[in-house]
Amino acid sequence: MTKTILSVLAHPDDAEFLVGGTLIRLKQEHGFDVHIASMTPGDCGSASHDAETISRIRRAEGAAAAALLGATYHCLEERDLLVVYCERALEKVTRLLRQVQPTIVLTHSPADYMLDHEMTSTTTRAATFAGPVPNFLAGRGAERVLDHIPHLYYCDPTEGKDLLGRDVLPGIRIDISTVIEKKAEMLAAHASQREWLLKHHGMDHYVQSMRDWSAKRGRECGVAFAEGFRQHLGHSYPQDNALGQLLGSR
Repeated sequence: MTKTILSVLAHPDDAEFLVGGTLIRLKQEHGFDVHIASMTPGDCGSASHDAETISRIRRAEGAAAAALLGATYHCLEERDLLVVYCERALEKVTRLLRQVQPTIVLTHSPADYMLDHEMTSTTTRAATFAGPVPNFLAGRGAERVLDHIPHLYYCDPTEGKDLLGRDVLPGIRIDISTVIEKKAEMLAAHASQREWLLKHHGMDHYVQSMRDWSAKRGRECGVAFAEGFRQHLGHSYPQDNALGQLLGSR
């Protein structure tokens, strides 16, 4: 089994907030090559910087957070509030999959509080299916096709709720208790977001809110901290639970 995992989430810091502990454990315990991609550079994530300036800041923060884990950061250069399922976005994610050749892919919940998350989920799902198809992007200089469809997992939606405020229960929970401090360190690298989230979302104590959510998922399965996932089990996708086998699911 090739040991490569790719997370494709909408904005810089989404990975550190939602799946960082799982990425850390796979790197530390199993030697996985970790790739963290954001669909956008977070160009609308500021009330004090213009789009170009905050994009430059947030790309650097994404790279710095990934470097703490020895991971690679990728920005697919779509724009905040304009992430849609379209040919351009699908090509970008498919090319990244073929470049990285992951066996496990993590993305957003199909139902979440904002469309950037939902469209990233849809596009990533489509790209995992398209990645092994030889005729998709044929003759356009695309990288080597995938050998097979990778394992695909959806992380928790923000606050564990769908767009109507209904609870979305995870199918599996991954214990991240031993790596919560490293996860907090990676999230803290996104320093520009504390001011923005306080102003727009009313969320202070940025890192503490991550700890609180991870603790809630942990209490549900008898550990200190956990992250929740659901596996995509549709036709032609892998049916074995790779994350659970590697890290122990609860």
